[in-house]
Amino acid sequence: MNTLFEYRDSLDALRFTPEQKAALAAGAAEAAKCKKHHRPLWRTAFIAACLAAVLAVGAGASGVLKSAAEVLAPIFGGTAAQTEVIDKIGYPIGASDTDNGVTITADAIIGDAYNAAIVYTIRRDDGTALLPEGTNVKSLLMGGVGGADLNVLGGSHGSSWFAADEADSSAVQLVQTVSADCPVNGCTATAEFEDLCAWDEEQEAPIPVVEGHWKFRFDVDYEDSSIVLGGGDTFTQNGMTFTVDEVRVSPVAVRAAYTVDSEVQWSNAPSGRQSDADAQAMERYFDSVEILLTRTDGTVIDLSNAGGSIMPGQGSTVCVKGNLLDEILPLEELESVSVGGIVYSVSGS
Repeated sequence: MNTLFEYRDSLDALRFTPEQKAALAAGAAEAAKCKKHHRPLWRTAFIAACLAAVLAVGAGASGVLKSAAEVLAPIFGGTAAQTEVIDKIGYPIGASDTDNGVTITADAIIGDAYNAAIVYTIRRDDGTALLPEGTNVKSLLMGGVGGADLNVLGGSHGSSWFAADEADSSAVQLVQTVSADCPVNGCTATAEFEDLCAWDEEQEAPIPVVEGHWKFRFDVDYEDSSIVLGGGDTFTQNGMTFTVDEVRVSPVAVRAAYTVDSEVQWSNAPSGRQSDADAQAMERYFDSVEILLTRTDGTVIDLSNAGGSIMPGQGSTVCVKGNLLDEILPLEELESVSVGGIVYSVSGS
């Protein structure tokens, strides 16, 4: 926080009482009298300590902060084994912003070093129905920005979807997943949303059902339970040699990184369009690489269609391929991960 304005804005996002905000803002204003070109460590520590103290009191008194299991279990599985994983690596958040009588709250996050899943609640504050009668939750989408930016330095991909709360018509949940080339844990995310919309089939366009703009920050902080299964092995296909650099698995995701001994060549197709040549290159270097996750009960999950990235270099191409799983799978229930036919045991890692 470099200015008093940012400090006040952060207080609003944390939804303190007016008295708490006034006390903290007064302290910050007094500290801000120091010269702008000098930021004494004591001043930063003072503000951080005040925020931590008030946040602890506010969360404890209001009881608004949900547990990670309460939020994540209905979406990613609520068996005893799955709940145990959530209790270990899930992290409650509780950050929110309010506009136009509607509050969006980041409830909880779970993930590993390169993957994260965040669950939000969008709720009308007066308790009335959030959506117009007859609105299908599957038709919902954000009209503008709609999720958290985890400030990753490399490429990333992900998805999002909405889920209805059958017991509460004033709210819906939004699930956002992120998979990145670089580690995401330990950063500060900025979440921003604009206009909750519903897709209109007749007009073939999104129609705003809840207008507003919401923005807040939260820490991406959870235990990374992923394990490295191995790397260094090679396989051949499509006339090229693939070297597996690293295979990782966690209860929430699978990730494989590999290097191809040939540099991918892209065409000069217009932005947003894929030429036939580029589609063929994607198939050779990426899509055709099979990734299979085998469970101890014999069930095989095909992750060959996972997203990722292709990075051409000098005479070679580095690829990263992986996704979050649809449900939490404890490591003891996983037998192996196969990449290009090379099998890596989970139990032996």
